[in-house]
Amino acid sequence: MASIHKDFIIDAHPDQVWDALRDFSAVHQRLAPGFVTECRMDGPDRIVTFSNGTAARELFVDCDEARRRLVYAVVSERIKQHSASAQVFAEGDGRTRFVWIVDVLPNEIAPYISGQMDLSIQAMQKALGRSAA
Repeated sequence: MASIHKDFIIDAHPDQVWDALRDFSAVHQRLAPGFVTECRMDGPDRIVTFSNGTAARELFVDCDEARRRLVYAVVSERIKQHSASAQVFAEGDGRTRFVWIVDVLPNEIAPYISGQMDLSIQAMQKALGRSAA
C-alpha cells in the first residue's frame, strides 16, 4: 500500500485552519476553494467535485477536536483502499503545521493522488494564508 505524507506550513493561526478543516460540508468554500468546486452532503458523507471534473464520495470517519484531527475515506471503483487523516498543529508565530496522510491502493494511483494533494495544498494556502485575508 502506498502511503503519501504531506507536511506543510500555512501562514494562519491553527484555530482558523482547524475551523476550516473540521467543517466537513464546506471544503469547497473554506478549506480548498477552487480545487474543490462543489460539495454536497449525503448523510454523514460528502460527494466532492474537483476542478478537473472528477468526483469522489468521501466517508466521514472521525473528527477529534482535542487532537485537531479529521479522518475520512474514499469509496471508488478505481481505488481499492483510500484512507486519509489531516491534522493541525501550532507552529510558532501564529502559523500552522498541517499534516496530511493518505494510504491508497493500488500503488499505481499514488502519483496521481499525490499530485492532486499538491494542488489542494496550493488552494488551502491561498484560501487560509494571511496574504489571503
